[in-house]
Amino acid sequence: MAEGADNETTPRLRLDREKVRGEFGKRLDSLSEQHILACYQCGNCSSGCPLAEEMDLLPSTVMHLVQLGQSEAVLNSRSIWVCASCLQCTVRCPKGIDIQKVMDVLRQMALAEGIDHFGPDQVDPRNAAEVPQPGLVSAYRKLST
Repeated sequence: MAEGADNETTPRLRLDREKVRGEFGKRLDSLSEQHILACYQCGNCSSGCPLAEEMDLLPSTVMHLVQLGQSEAVLNSRSIWVCASCLQCTVRCPKGIDIQKVMDVLRQMALAEGIDHFGPDQVDPRNAAEVPQPGLVSAYRKLST
């Protein structure tokens, strides 16, 4: 065991075949028209993301958690709302996965389940200058009709 590692505070994932190959992944594949299991975690999506520093989960981590059937962790993350839909991840993906489309579908799934999200109305005007501009623009574009 690595020095300083604490087994009691390290979160563990309980995986089983039903969860990994479960309804969440199948539904996401169907709605996004993408093959999520094709992702082999190269990290190109995360390295090209202009808002990676603002995310709690990198795009590659989102994809990995989706592959593992961890719907709760993904749908409750800030990352799916911070995504600027700039297509950098999609352009950089060697497997041709439209990650931006996956993020869009994840937002739709979260909204359908009533999960709270980050919206432009939650930004304090005094701090608006510190919020990454692509994040604000994408939030207005995604959440206003």
